Amino acid sequence: MTWFEAVVLGVIQGLTEFLPISSSAHLLIMSQLFGWSDPGAAFTAVTQIGTETAVIIYFRREIWSILRAWSRSLVDADARRDPDARMGWLVIIGTIPIAVLGLIFARQIETVARNLWLTAIMLIVFGILLG
Repeated sequence: MTWFEAVVLGVIQGLTEFLPISSSAHLLIMSQLFGWSDPGAAFTAVTQIGTETAVIIYFRREIWSILRAWSRSLVDADARRDPDARMGWLVIIGTIPIAVLGLIFARQIETVARNLWLTAIMLIVFGILLG
């Protein structure tokens, strides 16, 4: 992958990450449309880490508030009523299933899920379901 390809795909990632569409699918589709090789799951993960870092920096005060309230809720039962503490717990609970699925399907994510036809079909199916 050239620097130019990486920059173009990075811009696509940044533009599509916050839309209700699959940024990973768009990286795969756009690389194929431009005649480039599949950037791979590792490149997609790195670009998503960049996007998530930007989100963490932007929302750092809110995240810090949630972390403080959550940590207080570990030792104080009354602190568990705080909406920020609840948000902290909900983030943890919501992360567990996707982490487990990621571990179980790691090989498929790196191989089968990178199939252009599967990506296109899933975009269409979920577009219809959400539309």
